[in-house]
Amino acid sequence: MNVVDSSAWLSYFANEPCADALAAPLQDRQSLLVPTITLTEVFKTAARQRDEQSAMRAVAQMKRCRVIPLNDSLAIEAARFGLRHKLPLADSIIYATARHYDALLWTRDADFKDLPGVRFFP
Repeated sequence: MNVVDSSAWLSYFANEPCADALAAPLQDRQSLLVPTITLTEVFKTAARQRDEQSAMRAVAQMKRCRVIPLNDSLAIEAARFGLRHKLPLADSIIYATARHYDALLWTRDADFKDLPGVRFFP
């Protein structure tokens, strides 16, 4: 299983140099989990940088994968990871989702770079 965080989705959509390295987990929809907070972050950034229609197209592509809602137990796990690793709220939810489902987290966000179960692309 894989989780791709917002920074990596945005790099992929923008066709940045690391996009090819991110293609494998993003194109394997059967193994890709999408935390709902990632939908929020990608939509907000894409709408701000481009427009709302582009943001909706990005989210539609993400929703083809398995979307994981934030529930009470995942919220508590996220709080624990946030405290332990000094992660911002959204990052702690994304990381908790990956750990809960024993998934590899793909990211460009340096907040995650030294954590177990993370594939970091600077």
